[in-house]
Amino acid sequence: MTGAATVQQTEVLESTALNAEYHRLRVRAAAPAATARPGQFFQLLCPASPAGTPFLRRPMSVFGADPAAGEVSFLFKVTGLGTRGLAGLRAGETLDLLGPLGNGFTLDPAWRHIVALGRGAGLATLAPLGAAARGAGMGVSAILSARRPTLMVADDAFRAAGAEVTLVTDAEGTSGPAHVERLLRGLIAAGRCDALFTCGSARLLEVVRRLAQGFGIPAQVALEQQMACGLGMCFCCVRAFRVDGQVLHRRVCYDGPVFDAREALE
Repeated sequence: MTGAATVQQTEVLESTALNAEYHRLRVRAAAPAATARPGQFFQLLCPASPAGTPFLRRPMSVFGADPAAGEVSFLFKVTGLGTRGLAGLRAGETLDLLGPLGNGFTLDPAWRHIVALGRGAGLATLAPLGAAARGAGMGVSAILSARRPTLMVADDAFRAAGAEVTLVTDAEGTSGPAHVERLLRGLIAAGRCDALFTCGSARLLEVVRRLAQGFGIPAQVALEQQMACGLGMCFCCVRAFRVDGQVLHRRVCYDGPVFDAREALE
């Protein structure tokens, strides 16, 4: 685990519904929260609502962190009791967060161009990569997937970072693994894929793993997993990895959530 994690009572600065399913929160936070790296996450204490009080914190990847402004933002899909409570927060209210936690993405200075491939809420996890890569002088291609165009998120963040963005959706019949693989192979053939990054879909992870292994391309995946403590103590987020022919088990929260995509198993 990188960096130091703290518990903070943060002030909600913005609470915005982006579309029918996704919501964005922006909070005022001091260091070390505001220095969170792309791929790291926080454990958020979800507020009570008329429907009940969530028992556990919710793991949430960082969508943006601005140490100069002292702000952290999250983008998430509203699916259950906890995320409904988070979406119900309003500006001026308080959010209790623990973090930053886990190990984030790594950028090799030798890379000239990276490719980010994600779907759904995984796009929020990948979005900070665009700005980080631009700051390191790298080009970015982003292939972003959603069920339909109105549910696409984070494409504006990638464009703001100067990324070349391709949108694929179920509704348009363009999000299937075979088509996505053709897009990736085109980028590889054009010399525009020094490394692959993915999050949000087991099917897309399989495509990334196969191409990374076949072409010898570095690849990283941010795994999404249910967590209880987020600190590595409860062992409820263990996943399997194949390393040098052996199957090993690692904790997503403590050893990840970012791993070598060539080793991650479904």
